[in-house]
Amino acid sequence: IPSPDEPQSAYCLLCEYVEFPEDYSWVIFKLRDNAKFHNGTAIRADDVVTSFKLITSDKAHPQYRDIYKPVASVEKLDELTVKFLLSETNLKSMVFRLGELPVMSHDFWQKHTFGESGQIPQPLSGPYKVGKVEIGNFVEFHRVPDHWAKDSPFYRGLFNFDTVRFEFFRDRTVAFEAFKSGRVDVFYEYVAKNWATAYDFPGVNNGEILKQAITHNIPSGSQAFFINTRRKKFANAKVRKALTLLFDYEWTNKNIFASAYKRSNTFFPNSELGARGLPSPEEIALLEPHKEYLPAKLFEKSFALPVTKGNGNIRPQLREALRLFKSSGWTVKNGKLINKKSGEPFSFEVLIDQQSFARVLTPYLNNLKKAGIDAEIRHIDSAQYKVRLDTLDFDMISFVLPQSLSPSHEQRLYFHSSLANTEGTKNFSGIDNPAIDALIDKIINADNRADLKNATRAMDRVLLWNYYTIPHWHLNYHRIAYQKKLSRPKIAPELHLGFPSWWMK
Repeated sequence: IPSPDEPQSAYCLLCEYVEFPEDYSWVIFKLRDNAKFHNGTAIRADDVVTSFKLITSDKAHPQYRDIYKPVASVEKLDELTVKFLLSETNLKSMVFRLGELPVMSHDFWQKHTFGESGQIPQPLSGPYKVGKVEIGNFVEFHRVPDHWAKDSPFYRGLFNFDTVRFEFFRDRTVAFEAFKSGRVDVFYEYVAKNWATAYDFPGVNNGEILKQAITHNIPSGSQAFFINTRRKKFANAKVRKALTLLFDYEWTNKNIFASAYKRSNTFFPNSELGARGLPSPEEIALLEPHKEYLPAKLFEKSFALPVTKGNGNIRPQLREALRLFKSSGWTVKNGKLINKKSGEPFSFEVLIDQQSFARVLTPYLNNLKKAGIDAEIRHIDSAQYKVRLDTLDFDMISFVLPQSLSPSHEQRLYFHSSLANTEGTKNFSGIDNPAIDALIDKIINADNRADLKNATRAMDRVLLWNYYTIPHWHLNYHRIAYQKKLSRPKIAPELHLGFPSWWMK
């Protein structure tokens, strides 16, 4: 169980203890004898071994094969003991990653085909089991009254609702109306304009609905416009910088977000892991061996995104963008940005699955038009959107890559060259940079917090100076509204919303 108020900390629930040597060349988990699935069968070593083999098979998402790539073998030592042998040493983070392995029932998957969609839920082992389900509409989770770990100190005061139901809506506006009508009890608000203007309705005004901003120290995700560098037109970093210059964040924040957000000048906002100022001596030592792959300015200047006056006038940024386009082989002809060699016009589409985001994109597209670029919004449903992302069939997308105070193997999924062209990858920009690959290895193999911080900051600099994305914005508080009948602790965990600790009055 990850700790919601301790970075880089987790507690063992399914196991009595974890054992590993100083070089982390293997990890042993001793399972608790009383752990069991919801169907009453005991959780044993065979379940762990089967789970690992299934989740690293070609029928599972490729991200798991990459996460567990360093695992050479898994072995059942006895009914309650499992040993993972690693092909590399000093991979401290693999203790955490193996501890996060979802343990599934060996018996269940002997009777069903893994990877195929089905409506028979597999037996789980947590405090809730799957109840009613309507595909595409809702899923209910029912509390297990005799849950094997209900008296564990890890679970004390948690999981207080008998039933938790998640409703699915294709449109956030419809979802919000369902909340206003009382069909939904808790609504997490993502839209700044709504937070500022949409909560003037009877439920809020009469006190039946509480609207609260709950501060936290949770690192924000890497939210940005991800530019697909596999497209030839986006291969040049100068072009990507020019596209960044044309996004007027200050105007957007003021006029669309009611000045609610902070600009993210890093891939690790709201944490100590983002690059700041000039590189430290420790960062330089990590970056120097890869100098041939790095822009010289990385060592000479602190990175900063362009700042406008917020009044809609971006003439200075437009001039600089056109200069960068010109030096990259593009020129404006009859109001269109044209490739000097091929005569191809500069055009692209931004793929979205939420129509509400079009209001953020439209001003940006207007600025692109001033530079002679024909850009358009393509809105598709969530299922198509996922397929297009998995197959890397897009020019630009808006996405959020989750980050934490303990970055590790997920950075490979996001930024490593080995996953630049893998179907289902999270390396949306198609990053293929040896310097970043080497720094990811340093992050994964960090021996202490200081080493982790230096390696992450160094990688952040390389990502920023290459303009693989156009960074967005972040908050340091939860925007949440909920029915008065619900209560929550006065003190929330710093690294989590803490909803499992809420209760019904």
